[in-house]
Amino acid sequence: MNISRRSALVAGAATLAGCAPTAPDVSGGFAGASLARGHLLRGPREWPIPAVSRQADVVIAGAGIAGLAAARALRQRRVEDFVLLELEDTAGGNSRGGELKGIACPLGAHYLPVPGEGAREVQDLLEELGLRRRVNGRWQYDERHLCHAPQERLYYQGEWQEGLLPLAGAGASTLAQYVRFAREVEQARQGGAFQIPERARARLRAWDGETFAAWLERHELTDPQLRWYLDYCCRDDFGAGSATVAAWAGLHYFASRHGFHPPGAEGGEREALLTWPQGNGWLAQALAAPLGDRVRGGQVVLRIAEQAHGVEVDVLDARSQRVERWVAQRCIVALPAFVAARVVENAPSPLRALGARTRYAPWVVANLHLTSPLADAPGMPTAWDNVVYGSDSLGYVVATHQNLNPAPGPTVLTWYCAPGEAARADLLQQPWTYWRDRVIAELSVPHSDLRSRLTQVEVARYGHAMPIPVPGALSALPPPPDTPRLQYAHGDWAGYSIFEEAFTIGHRAGSR
Repeated sequence: MNISRRSALVAGAATLAGCAPTAPDVSGGFAGASLARGHLLRGPREWPIPAVSRQADVVIAGAGIAGLAAARALRQRRVEDFVLLELEDTAGGNSRGGELKGIACPLGAHYLPVPGEGAREVQDLLEELGLRRRVNGRWQYDERHLCHAPQERLYYQGEWQEGLLPLAGAGASTLAQYVRFAREVEQARQGGAFQIPERARARLRAWDGETFAAWLERHELTDPQLRWYLDYCCRDDFGAGSATVAAWAGLHYFASRHGFHPPGAEGGEREALLTWPQGNGWLAQALAAPLGDRVRGGQVVLRIAEQAHGVEVDVLDARSQRVERWVAQRCIVALPAFVAARVVENAPSPLRALGARTRYAPWVVANLHLTSPLADAPGMPTAWDNVVYGSDSLGYVVATHQNLNPAPGPTVLTWYCAPGEAARADLLQQPWTYWRDRVIAELSVPHSDLRSRLTQVEVARYGHAMPIPVPGALSALPPPPDTPRLQYAHGDWAGYSIFEEAFTIGHRAGSR
């Protein structure tokens, strides 16, 4: 992808900023997922005989969104004798939230688009949580939870502009390609293949044989501004760029939701988003709250085995360092496919194949505590989502954006980066200061006062944050190999990672 000379200068300035001395008094460290616990499953290891045996009607292995949705569905069926076994200390998976100096902030996913009519299970959840209600025959969402304006802005050619599609200085050829891509998206939408949750997967296979970048080349959509934006969207949703993800995935970003609206098009507003200071951690906490001590954190699942009398689930308790066994009538395996394939004894071939074939995107989330809001470059004022053109990060969201208090005060910026599969080892080896310096270098370009206001940085790392929908993966995606005693529920079985898919898969597993 070509980048304009002006953008190259901006990128160069960011690199130089990284060479400047960083504030040594900025405290920080790693937060979020425990890589050490997850790595206990790497390689063969003999575990002690379980010291304790416990019983439950149902064991849910994994308390991410799919596992939490399965627990909610069990309770709707009046099944109360169950337990969720979670690797981390708290439930939520990639939707977990955190706190920095008393300010709530995301540790992962940070918004949920208002679901369409196909996402009935998610709509029911939002109604249950009081986020939507029917008024005079029409559904209305609680505006306190909808993303406040301004929603998005882009730092482009030395100033902030509204929206993330580059517009400043866009010539006739660029605008024409925006319009042509919009037509392609609308044509794809009309076919009905793009849905959330995806119920017409077979119809997407027409776009599964090539990368999104190759599809764009075939359609002569080569404008640098358009290609940068589309590449950003792929990295944002799938953790990998347009040269890696399948064409269906690149189109799905637009065709399954809001379409693509070129400048000046009628109905060009994007659909509303639900968001909270702690991101989707708000939803995870709401799902976990009624479960009480049935959610057991710090549990490393070592083995899941079907037996004649039920299912055995062996776990290592991270606090006591003791191996324990759960015996249940049924187990819902809400673990990533590559983990489930390791711990399920005599794993079925579809699970082994999915675990071996799925490629995962690493992810970094850095939360920055500031004493006060930052001074801005010219252009649009601070938005909820703020992106720097040409950067290989995904920009930052403002955790206090939903705050109705007009008085400025301390705030937290949540910075996202999908560094690519090749960076996974680097992700594990670099100290937290590497990420601190990297984010300071990038954000000091539009915010020259960043260093003077920054007090603390906490970095969350995800080695396998989400499955990457590469070409061919969708066509080879098997249905979960459920048995009377084992059901599988995780976003990996959808082929890509979004809240609606994980929640729906988990709900269906708990409803059987």
